[in-house]
Amino acid sequence: MLQVLETCESKMQKSLESLEKDFSSLRTGRASVSLLDKIRVEYYGNETPINQVATISVPEARMIVIQPWDKSVLSSIEKAILKSDLGLPPNNDGKLIRLNFPPLNEERRRNL
Repeated sequence: MLQVLETCESKMQKSLESLEKDFSSLRTGRASVSLLDKIRVEYYGNETPINQVATISVPEARMIVIQPWDKSVLSSIEKAILKSDLGLPPNNDGKLIRLNFPPLNEERRRNL
């Protein structure tokens, strides 16, 4: 009986962790770096998580700034964002990439 209880608790804990991860990627109208967690960038022949090749910050409520440590990876980051399901066009200025989030109105909510 104790083993069944421990197994159930373990499965419930994993379910809660998965749900928390899914909730963190919800679009709420505010920019969040967790939206980029699933994006992988082609970097020296390897698929690398974007947060391992760049600094990601949120300077404003509706903007994410991605500043790569190696400027040669800018185009790879831009391509990875375009291929993702974010639906946001990256703005590349040659030094960093900006992602601007439009205001979340009723029409955008329906599209999402």
